[in-house]
Amino acid sequence: MRFDVITLFPELFAPFLAAGVTRRAYEAKQVDVRLWNLRDFAEGNYRRVDDRPFGGGPGMVMLAEPLARCLAAVKAERSDAAPVVLFSPIGERLDHAGVERWSASQGAILVCGRYEGIDQRFIDTHVDVQLSLGDFVLSGGEIAAMALLDAVARLQPGVLNDAGSHQEDSFNPALDGLLDCPHYTRPEDWEGRKVPEELLSGHHARIAEWRRRQRLAITAKHRPDLIAAARRAGRLTPVDEAFLAKL
Repeated sequence: MRFDVITLFPELFAPFLAAGVTRRAYEAKQVDVRLWNLRDFAEGNYRRVDDRPFGGGPGMVMLAEPLARCLAAVKAERSDAAPVVLFSPIGERLDHAGVERWSASQGAILVCGRYEGIDQRFIDTHVDVQLSLGDFVLSGGEIAAMALLDAVARLQPGVLNDAGSHQEDSFNPALDGLLDCPHYTRPEDWEGRKVPEELLSGHHARIAEWRRRQRLAITAKHRPDLIAAARRAGRLTPVDEAFLAKL
């Protein structure tokens, strides 16, 4: 799949694309990331990409024309009809199900906004999808783009050391959409805090039962909405429900 990123700061992506296990996906072009510097498509000696907003107010607004020229260049180089994605507070909240859909897609053209925002006429004319990471504001769309790229890359075959690792991630349908359980490693006793006996038992069924109960307890405490969603979907067993009733 291919992701084209339209940004004013392509240099922010260089260390991100070369670090961690996800770099395997980028180096192997499983997730082909191409960066487009918006200033290359701006006119004038100063390569201006923004101007003051009509109606007054603080901040600057990104100009529609440089964005449109850059987008046209991206589309001319692509042979598909990839959707144009803008990271925005009004966008659909990105979740695990959404990441899975993007990880199985052809990719997209990611537009990273800056300043007060983008001229609405460009959005109305060219943007197909708007995405949000949550109810907070970032200084630009680059961090949001990296979050999407990272989440998609780690789901590609061969990227993680253990092929089944992401199957035990929080929110994964393989865990019925619950949060993950706690994890421990050596030493068995650290500053008087011991690893739970169940994990040292070597009894696979007992370990699995402990982890399931931990997932249920943690999710019920921190994200009861996920418990409700799992219940509606029929993912909770009678044993699960009996355990939750005791909490």
